[in-house]
Amino acid sequence: MAVQYKDYYQSLGVPRTATDVEIKKAFRKLAREFHPDVAKDKKKAEEKFKEINEAYEVLSDAGKRKKYDELGANWKSGAEFRPPPDYGGHPGGQTFRGGPGGGSNFEFDGTGFSDFFEQMFGSRMRGAGTHFDPRRNMAERGSDIEGDIMVTLEEATRGSVRSVTVRHEDHTETHQVRIPVGVTEGQKLRLAGRGETGSGGGEAGDLYLRVRFAKHPDFEVDGHDLIHELELAPWEAALGAEIAVPTLEARVNIKIPAGTQSGQKLRVRNRGLVQRAGAHGDLLVVVRIVVPAKLSAAEKKLWEQLAQESQFNPRA
Repeated sequence: MAVQYKDYYQSLGVPRTATDVEIKKAFRKLAREFHPDVAKDKKKAEEKFKEINEAYEVLSDAGKRKKYDELGANWKSGAEFRPPPDYGGHPGGQTFRGGPGGGSNFEFDGTGFSDFFEQMFGSRMRGAGTHFDPRRNMAERGSDIEGDIMVTLEEATRGSVRSVTVRHEDHTETHQVRIPVGVTEGQKLRLAGRGETGSGGGEAGDLYLRVRFAKHPDFEVDGHDLIHELELAPWEAALGAEIAVPTLEARVNIKIPAGTQSGQKLRVRNRGLVQRAGAHGDLLVVVRIVVPAKLSAAEKKLWEQLAQESQFNPRA
């Protein structure tokens, strides 16, 4: 099945030689600009947010980026693309052969991922096969269908309902998918009876959507905990400070103890992702001390004065 090729480097506005740091920086800048919760044109922002999320999903992962780069640099965004046989270990991309002489092709709309991504890196819409039941006069159960669905951290916290369209070879179906509060990365949402139609009176298969958390410009996810990298000036770490840090709801002030070290983790209780039981994970603030790249004459003089007066030796 041919799909449109996606130029992920173009989506993030970086060259193919971009470093991991440059890719992360480009994503964070675009994600803050086009996040649906802050953008004025929400519809346009939502589509752009999905595009840059998909690009970052691939380019931030060494394995995925290597596979993507193997396709070569000569593809044009929007050009018709058909994956090579057995590309990435998934013969034929999304195609699943449901039984002797039979075949099914599936494409999704509304999951947050493009057909190109699903063919290259998705969970492959695999089928569970057919099931013979002698009591049903050769009835065969329809195959299960599986795909991915991009869920934002805000949706995981508040819950939502999404419209997902499954395009079969001969018809199209649209389903309402409930994203429950407290959903977790990798969890499969099951829509019973929404898979491939059975034959001979057999029941339909099921539709499974595997949750992939959308990348966020401010947080990484570890279970139900959120991890935020906080950049501090050397004097803030040495003297202590009070800094406002983001959460999924509103910014909160945290105290930076005097003598805080680079890499140190500060825990903010109950500011992580919501859990099914109503409790919350925590927000882990990871400190990174940043030294000024350029100094004014006055600043340089102060640093020199500190170097002369301080008895501190980090190598002692």
